[in-house]
Amino acid sequence: MFTSVIRRTWFAVLSVGFMLAIGGQALADSKVGALAPGSKAASIQPSQCVEPTPYMRRHHMELILHQRDKTVHEGIRSKKYSLAACIDCHVARGDGGREVPVNAEGQFCDSCHDYVGVSLTCFQCHATVPTPASAHK
Repeated sequence: MFTSVIRRTWFAVLSVGFMLAIGGQALADSKVGALAPGSKAASIQPSQCVEPTPYMRRHHMELILHQRDKTVHEGIRSKKYSLAACIDCHVARGDGGREVPVNAEGQFCDSCHDYVGVSLTCFQCHATVPTPASAHK
């Protein structure tokens, strides 16, 4: 009886692992989080991005939090992983060339976060479109 329980437990663990692996690959292969047409990111080569796409899909939140800590707690402002730089590159252009917020339904951030069922709370405080350069003067 004990070996039967162990077999069932291993089978369940392996089944869940297999489903997670397949689901993760499906997300990696899907168009979810795909580059928004009209964004700067859609017009550059993948080698020009700050990190490879698979790495960013897996670690973007860690990078954003690390950047936040460097900026807020240590006063170090760099652009490589800044949320403002992400927005500037990934925001789509709509009718008349106007920016479409990255968290608008079906846009870059919203589509992936919606797919994985994760709340997108960054933009309760942060801008969803680039701030014009003239506003920084």
